[in-house]
Amino acid sequence: MTIKDNVKPTRSELLEIKKKIKLSQSGHNLLKMKRDGLIIEFFNILNKAKDVRASLVEDFKIAENRIAIARSVEGALAVKSAAFALKDKPEIKLRSKNIMGLVVPVIEAAKIKKTAQQRGYGILGTSSRIDEAAEAYEELVERIVLAAEVETTMRKLLDEIEKTKRRVNALEFKVIPELQEAATFIRLRLEEMERENIFRLKKIKSKARETLDEEAEEEAMPRPA
Repeated sequence: MTIKDNVKPTRSELLEIKKKIKLSQSGHNLLKMKRDGLIIEFFNILNKAKDVRASLVEDFKIAENRIAIARSVEGALAVKSAAFALKDKPEIKLRSKNIMGLVVPVIEAAKIKKTAQQRGYGILGTSSRIDEAAEAYEELVERIVLAAEVETTMRKLLDEIEKTKRRVNALEFKVIPELQEAATFIRLRLEEMERENIFRLKKIKSKARETLDEEAEEEAMPRPA
């Protein structure tokens, strides 16, 4: 069942549908602008995501290499002891920002990078290999936090682009064409009704004229004495 099946062929209904068409076309244009803007934002964040992912892989390799060296020099037990000596944990704060109406997360991390004293394992009891491994993993954690923000934003942008595309397509290929079809149907029906009314009026006038002519003829006929 289409829109035209539920409309009444009246001038007020035609005006109402014209308003809906105008509103739908305006919404369609705005949604297209939003979709295009979101796509631009997505490709910008995609390039950033590629860089972050490449850096993340590189930081992971460096951290794994340094922890392996620390284990071979200091021993696995010393590395574990240094790890358990850390008391302060990284702090993660979440806030949000708006990208063309879409709310995306901003992840802020604190207390990730530390000095040797802040790590708690003591300078004298360990070698520089453990310090290097700790620094590498601190860098890695910072990169993970950034990657989480970037990739979450990217997924949200993708979802919003898909939703917006569906709305644009629904307006462009369904709602607006059906409204235009309904408007055309009402306009044609009104024209047809107007022609029928004109024909009916002509017929009434013709009938009235015939009646007047007949009455005039009767008046003109001689009356019996």
